[in-house]
Amino acid sequence: MSETQAPTSSSSLDAKPKPLADLQTLVSLCKRRGFIFQSSEIYGGLNSCWDYGPLGADFKFNVKMSWWKAMTRRADIVGLDAAILMHPMVWKASGHVDGFSDPLCDCKSCKTRFRQDTAPQKDGKTICPNCESKDVTEPRNFNLMFKTHMGPVEDASNVVYLRPETAQGIFVNFENVQTSTRKKIPFGIAQIGKSFRNEITPGNFIFRTREFEQMEMQYFVKPGTDMDWFEKWKESRLQHYAALGFSKEKLRFKEHGPGELAHYARAAFDVQYEFPFGWQELEGIHNRGDFDLSQHAKFSGKKIEYFDEAAKEKFVPYVIETAVGCDRLVLAILCNAYNEESVGAEGDNDSRIVMRFKPSLAPIQVACLPLSKKPELQSVASKIRDDLAQDFRADYDEAASIGKRYRRQDEVGTPFCLTVDFETQNDQKVTVRHRDTMAQDRVDMTQLAQYLNEKFKTF
Repeated sequence: MSETQAPTSSSSLDAKPKPLADLQTLVSLCKRRGFIFQSSEIYGGLNSCWDYGPLGADFKFNVKMSWWKAMTRRADIVGLDAAILMHPMVWKASGHVDGFSDPLCDCKSCKTRFRQDTAPQKDGKTICPNCESKDVTEPRNFNLMFKTHMGPVEDASNVVYLRPETAQGIFVNFENVQTSTRKKIPFGIAQIGKSFRNEITPGNFIFRTREFEQMEMQYFVKPGTDMDWFEKWKESRLQHYAALGFSKEKLRFKEHGPGELAHYARAAFDVQYEFPFGWQELEGIHNRGDFDLSQHAKFSGKKIEYFDEAAKEKFVPYVIETAVGCDRLVLAILCNAYNEESVGAEGDNDSRIVMRFKPSLAPIQVACLPLSKKPELQSVASKIRDDLAQDFRADYDEAASIGKRYRRQDEVGTPFCLTVDFETQNDQKVTVRHRDTMAQDRVDMTQLAQYLNEKFKTF
């Protein structure tokens, strides 16, 4: 092999990849590689608030778009982008003003405030989870909605809320959407947007935060067909997770029992993922019945019905809801993609961290690397990057040895690296290095886009 050519033999993977063992390892990688930063970090940070960095912003956008396409490419689902601030009666009708609360206790010994329903119990008494004292206050309800005021004067007459969920924006727009799109039932309305909850016990990185993004779809059906659609949407959502790269072993359904069902729900299942901190909810699939539309009709004084022309009948549709926490899904994909591997002679070290993202989700799909900082290599690699950027998320990197650059791209999940070496000038080819196997191919520069497209189809 020429000393001026990129290595074309792959390193060996001599041990089974190790999955993510603890969340702090992922937190460190996310900061180091520009996925996620602590919000307001230079001021000591703000608890349970996080900023998405350059790679994280792209990655989160890709996750949202995968969901959006899965929903709105269907002929029976349309999109919506409702306002965050809504009329306060919306939240009265939905039950959030009166019932959206957590029971809180204060420890008189250590002053810790905690949710009574998650605290340990002993001899019928609530125990402080911090110091195990029995000297705690009686539980009192704490509303989880953030209040603010609209207008120049702060008084009770102009109180508004930051929405705690995106679903109500869909319900109050049901007739607007149905009339303007002429959709016939069954049909759905999808929305992605920010929600806000003044959580008492946030934590586990971006799993539970006070400001978060939801991806919700409300599917309107004729009463009597609701449970059939409920089962169809359960299966559809599992298929989507499989397409994102999740194995069946890491996912499960958890049914809400009679004592767990929300007051509006006829049936409910959670899709759970096995995080490093245990099985937790990613998505809720709910049969909400006609509760929401009936409540808004009652509080607004306006009928909200659907007229079935074929059957010549009016009815209030039932709703099947799929509600995904976008930030939770981002975290699950990060956890699922993380691997540590022992490798052979390719890099400077004998191990590597690799994020095995699907190419559709990877913040960088292809990295263009000149073997050295020779101008003739830099110019070719830069041009390849600019050409590929029309169709792929492309990066350019020239700093450090080629082995270290491969390692950096592994850590951010780049599926392919293209190395321009001194032989490129002679044969008009580059070395394409595969992230997962570290195998390398020699590919003609004019065929790169076609080569990548074909590889992505079979990834």
